[in-house]
Amino acid sequence: MGFSKFVFALVLLLGLMGAGVAAETHAATGVIPEARAMPSGEAVGHELGATEHGEAHAGLPPAAPVVLDLGFFKVTNSMVVTWVVALLVIVFAKVATSRIQDVPTGAQNFWEWMVEGLHDFLGGIMGKVLVPPTFWFFATVFILILFTNWFGLLPGVGTIGWGSHSDGNLILPTFQHIERPLLRGGNADLNMTSALSMIFFTCWIVWALRFSGAGGAISHIFGYRGDATGITRILLMAIFVAVGFLEVISILFRPVSLSFRLYGNIFAGENLLESMAVLGGRWFGWLVPLPFYGMELIVGLVQALVFMLLTAIFTALICSHEDHGEHARDKRGDGVGSDASGAQVAAH
Repeated sequence: MGFSKFVFALVLLLGLMGAGVAAETHAATGVIPEARAMPSGEAVGHELGATEHGEAHAGLPPAAPVVLDLGFFKVTNSMVVTWVVALLVIVFAKVATSRIQDVPTGAQNFWEWMVEGLHDFLGGIMGKVLVPPTFWFFATVFILILFTNWFGLLPGVGTIGWGSHSDGNLILPTFQHIERPLLRGGNADLNMTSALSMIFFTCWIVWALRFSGAGGAISHIFGYRGDATGITRILLMAIFVAVGFLEVISILFRPVSLSFRLYGNIFAGENLLESMAVLGGRWFGWLVPLPFYGMELIVGLVQALVFMLLTAIFTALICSHEDHGEHARDKRGDGVGSDASGAQVAAH
């Protein structure tokens, strides 16, 4: 389990890098509406077109507000959530692996089940050769995204902060104007999802050069695959080159699609829960969103899984060792995941 310590040390690094990008985000001038747990969460904001007294419901603003301005460094509420989740995961990993037992129980049992499950799952997708040098990234990304998504569903995220508070009833007080919530879902900030995507893109380039080399990567994108001869082969080679340029565009667009897919789903979920709380009014604002909490738990899991799967598949595609022509396949293997080709791939 020694590798898991490295995995979760990287969690904090990812959080810090996401925070570095998010630090450039300016605070939204509008106020933040109260989130899921509180009823009647109506917000006002000049940018969002709300009225001064909270008569219109604006929803979650795209930009994460700054909760601490140090001049040279701005801390947004989404950065705070990312740091908190990263630290909690690291502490949990440390506690779970502090006293390793031959027969795991409790936290160690859960930790080993999760890590080994991810390892076996990725092994079935990428093959046994690619998993060891890349598992640290995919496991970290999955766990960080998953728990960041679920942390954003906790009561108090989006409902505790600074601003003008309105009166409610004794049991369910209404907070209409929370101008600067202390916490906000980390992946509901485009800066965070963009940072994760760019880190993957950097790793993808490194892995492509390591396992395939520059020539192999270019051949994978532009190279002709087939046994045609003569003029047919020349025409097909021209077509493959043209398709290769489209593939380059697709590769360059991957960080954008990865970041917007994750951000869009989490951001939409937060706004959905907010709208359901408002729809329930003062007395039932806590009840109406409850079924949607279950849905958002599933969405958080699915989005973490989708992000990990897509990045793993993109990596497996570019790192696959399919030599064209007579060496299209290893004699015994199934491409990059075959045991027979392990020594050849490890040599890279």
